[in-house]
Amino acid sequence: MFSSQFIIDARLDLLSTARGQRFGTILADPPWQFQNRTGKVAPEHKRLNRYGTMELPEICALPVAEIAADPAHLYLWVPNALLPEGLRVMEAWGFRYVSNIVWHKVRKDGGSDGRGVGFYFRNVTELLLFGVHGKSARTLQPGRSQVNMMQTRKREHSRKPDEQYAIIESCSWGPRIELFSRGTRAGWTVWGNQADDSYKPDWNTYSYNSAAGVAAE
Repeated sequence: MFSSQFIIDARLDLLSTARGQRFGTILADPPWQFQNRTGKVAPEHKRLNRYGTMELPEICALPVAEIAADPAHLYLWVPNALLPEGLRVMEAWGFRYVSNIVWHKVRKDGGSDGRGVGFYFRNVTELLLFGVHGKSARTLQPGRSQVNMMQTRKREHSRKPDEQYAIIESCSWGPRIELFSRGTRAGWTVWGNQADDSYKPDWNTYSYNSAAGVAAE
């Protein structure tokens, strides 16, 4: 059962970080909670104990609509298994889903990195959902020729590719904020309990992943 006090605290903290500013671009990588929390895919799996997660109502309750400009773009990371939940969050935050960018995780030789997890298929992709809010929300000119695919190598568990920033910054206007950020980035407002310059993962990772930010072999 989610905590109403947690929701209140998270709401106030996000609004405090925004300081009354409304953002044209919002990037979010929520700590999704899987239904099967004992499975290897789940962050809460006892053998991994990677990081704390949030229940769907907690994520939906964040006051993202209150910090979004008109118009605005939302880039929302979601695991393949939680696509319906991702769409629910996007709607709760006041955005309309229009497209996505697929992250194809590759090996050093360029082939698909089949070391991912999945109950039905071996996942080598992850989705960055793209939603719009307000009128005249089309992407900037570079977005008209930007393909909706990133092909990069994995880093430590759950960390998303840095290549996303160049794509987002060329396709969507500022000001920009990253929710659940790991570390900081020039020109962005960041929010989350890992949003500082000293960020390093503090959970155990598989041996083929890197806790130092180096791509997996």
